[in-house]
Amino acid sequence: MVKRQRKDIFGTDRRVVILGFARMADAMGNSFLIVVLPLYIASESIKGEFLGLTESLITGLILGLFGLITSFSQPFTGRLSDKIGKRKLFVVLGLAIFTLANFSYSLAHTYYLLMVIRIAQGIAAAFTITASLALVSELSQKKTRGNNMGVYNSFRLIGFGLGPLASGVLVESGPYNLPLIGPINGFVASFLVASGAALLSALLVAFFVSDPEETEPSNRKMKIRITSAEKGRILDPIFALALATLVMSFGFSLLAPIETKTNERLSQGAFMFSLEFSALIGALAIAQPIIGKASDKFGRRIFIIIGLVGLIPIVFLEGLVTQPWQLITARAFQGISAAMVFAPSLALAGDLAEKGNTGTQLSVVTMAFGLGISLGSFVSGYSIRFGYLTPFLIGAIMAGIGVLIVTTQVPKNVDKVE
Repeated sequence: MVKRQRKDIFGTDRRVVILGFARMADAMGNSFLIVVLPLYIASESIKGEFLGLTESLITGLILGLFGLITSFSQPFTGRLSDKIGKRKLFVVLGLAIFTLANFSYSLAHTYYLLMVIRIAQGIAAAFTITASLALVSELSQKKTRGNNMGVYNSFRLIGFGLGPLASGVLVESGPYNLPLIGPINGFVASFLVASGAALLSALLVAFFVSDPEETEPSNRKMKIRITSAEKGRILDPIFALALATLVMSFGFSLLAPIETKTNERLSQGAFMFSLEFSALIGALAIAQPIIGKASDKFGRRIFIIIGLVGLIPIVFLEGLVTQPWQLITARAFQGISAAMVFAPSLALAGDLAEKGNTGTQLSVVTMAFGLGISLGSFVSGYSIRFGYLTPFLIGAIMAGIGVLIVTTQVPKNVDKVE
């Protein structure tokens, strides 16, 4: 087999950049839903009730269901990707399902249908996430993996941050009168844009991204370690990194289920909330390539610990804000701290993953990210009844637990720079 000449864009493999750009469009569409769905659920578009639950708790359940389904599906989709040896196929398949699911929201008018669609989205994400990260990892060497993970995640998060801003404008500016379609409200417009973004992503990956030449089908058994084989340690390093990622993403999702409560507390509308939500994503997107590249040079573990320590006071203070600018500032600092955890954790997990099990073992970290999103949504939707500070106090405690796990369970020499 003739090995293709690698083409770089600003020192990063062209396929990583295009994959990141494609996922940026997809993430923008999906992040529409974080702002739009709570408002859609609270609107007259949704009829009936669901088990007698409060609106905030139902919102938390629907938002969190996506992460729950995604998380538990990822080890299996990651393993299937390893076994077949095809990454691009799974990315395109997941994006195609997203295209249909995002459009389906415009036809859903009950809580039960919303949950069915969220389940479909969760399965789609499991296909896309594990294959994408395995692809980025396999296109990288150890000395460039932090940079590549940072660049990929940065593109994706730019889209994730732009989505809430655009969705806030779309919802508040509706209704619209479209040629051939007729009048539609801001909710339907948001769902159509989200569907189109997923379709654009699928086309970009299909035509401009290829699997690494070295990736081959693997017959290795599915291997996910929880406990450590090293004397004196309890947890496997990859599993410990997954737990650190879980507590980081837990803090991400505390705000979305209590959007209406936040808007009431700060006397604001949907657009201001979208600014607050996007502040974290924007800071995360800007910081990740810088921190990822620095972790290639100075090691990954130290950045993960600093990031988790920073999250403790930042998340706690978010529960005390009384002005929109305070929440925007706190969310921006949360994004910088999260960047210190996210890209180095993924890169370190990629360093430690065994050949032939890359998709499976990286899925442990991505599964933890989804579980953290789900847990944060569930906990926030439930605990808000005990006071506005309560969800954020729990998030700060979780970050402290993360510090303890990484400092004790991830060896100091595990990411020694070569």
